[in-house]
Amino acid sequence: MSTVIEATKREAGARSILTEVRNNGSIPANVYGYNTEATPISVNAKDLLKEIQTNGQNAVFKLNIEGKTVNAVINEIQRDALKGLVKHVDFQAISMNQEIEVEVPVTIVGESAGVKEGGVLTQPNRELKIKVKPSDIPEAIEIDVSNLGVGDTLSLVDIREKINYEVLNDDDYTLATVTPPTKGDEGADTDAESVTADDVEATGEKLDPDRPGRED
Repeated sequence: MSTVIEATKREAGARSILTEVRNNGSIPANVYGYNTEATPISVNAKDLLKEIQTNGQNAVFKLNIEGKTVNAVINEIQRDALKGLVKHVDFQAISMNQEIEVEVPVTIVGESAGVKEGGVLTQPNRELKIKVKPSDIPEAIEIDVSNLGVGDTLSLVDIREKINYEVLNDDDYTLATVTPPTKGDEGADTDAESVTADDVEATGEKLDPDRPGRED
């Protein structure tokens, strides 16, 4: 269950203001959407990142914006390209009774038959876009690759009917492939090629409450 995150309205625009927000241990953000006028806000960095670690990036966040509680989901997280710190967050205000479009991570399960034969499993796309009520957003969607042999490809069309959500991606959306090993790969450890979406956050790096979106 999400906890309430305190948010404060802030001035928009000047880079100096954004820098000051970050130096004070907060993250600049915007909130917009259902019954909510687009509003620049700031949220405590440690509180937000802790909430993401606990409930996932696709969780519904309760923002208390100076006395008004808003249910919202994260639409975008911007990071510093060099330091990896969170610089800005966009929140989309939502109605809990209306379906929304959201991207969720794809988790690979099972050991591919092709990998057992020396093939290399790759995951070209690590997210699926689904349409779902906010209370039903899954942390991830599991994709079984046990039957994939060397040279096989698993596309959305192959498993769409097995997914219990309305998936908005095209049928030819590739989820996993098993390629033959190259000469240099024979006998090599393929673990690095088999990393799944669970191992890396959708934002590209695991979120750490002790590394808030501030520039030291």
